[in-house]
Amino acid sequence: MSQKDRLIIGITGASGVIYGIRFLQLLQNTPTETHLILSRAAERTIAYETDFKIREIKDMADIVHDNSDIGASIASGSFRSRGMVIAPCSMKSLAEVASGVADNLIARAADVILKERRRLVMMVRETPLHAGHLKNMLAATECGAIIAPPVPAFYARPASLDEMVTQSCGRVLDLFDIDLPETARWGDETAPHHIPVTGKPRKAD
Repeated sequence: MSQKDRLIIGITGASGVIYGIRFLQLLQNTPTETHLILSRAAERTIAYETDFKIREIKDMADIVHDNSDIGASIASGSFRSRGMVIAPCSMKSLAEVASGVADNLIARAADVILKERRRLVMMVRETPLHAGHLKNMLAATECGAIIAPPVPAFYARPASLDEMVTQSCGRVLDLFDIDLPETARWGDETAPHHIPVTGKPRKAD
């Protein structure tokens, strides 16, 4: 039997829920099976920041898990997947992952990903950051997570906020070896969305 290509997507209540939604949109009609977890806070933020209905977002995913169901399939290490992305990742979820506290499915699934030595990418969304945030980022990194704040790629010269979101998501999917044509690539002439290198290197002083 061939192993299914799966990616777990957790959406928390931090600002920037469009990132999690965009992952679902980009992976529709691809071989990657998406497993979605929405926190209650995420549902509130979705209502504040977007015009999407919760049902519309859930319909984008292949499988939807309740965040209170810590006995779900993705809570077990025997469930195979490429890994998990938390987008956006709240400071609460970051703290849970960093400390190993897993009283909800997002935190439990993330903990499982780490213990199985799979890839966990956390798109943390907060600014400014205090020492506790930074310490939790370091602790999560030491456990094997990748901290990937959604920083705009201005070199891609995005024409809209939508393009900036797509580029950030595409670069995170690169970390899972999922290559999508929507991702702009600097100096790669074979890429569907090629960014030509037009600048000239500076001369040495």
